[in-house]
Amino acid sequence: MVRRVLGDAMRSLSVSETCISDMLLAVSEACSNAVRHGGPGNRYEVTAAIGYGRCDVRVADNGGGLPSMPLHFPPSDTENGRGLLIMRSVVDEISFGVTPGRGTTVHLRKLLSWDDEAEARPRELAAV
Repeated sequence: MVRRVLGDAMRSLSVSETCISDMLLAVSEACSNAVRHGGPGNRYEVTAAIGYGRCDVRVADNGGGLPSMPLHFPPSDTENGRGLLIMRSVVDEISFGVTPGRGTTVHLRKLLSWDDEAEARPRELAAV
């Protein structure tokens, strides 16, 4: 559902499909990590804002907290561990708020590029 709502909001503002795809991939990875590591009930919260030429998304969980940021992609035969690196490769900024024992918040920021065929129109701040 997050992908649909965020993608539709970005499309309504004529954001390029490449930019949308990158942001949706990063958000999917963040949500997958929240489900996998987010603590009891696999509950997490997603907030997003689009405006001022960027898209900001926060994914917050109630898990044990992110232990560390990997510096390199894991070996190709490894099943897990690629999500953080994938997110980092498709967004312009990524940061983490970690409270040990109380959860992790992943903040993703992507500078927007626009569909060349779109009409020029104001791109105002929209909360998703």
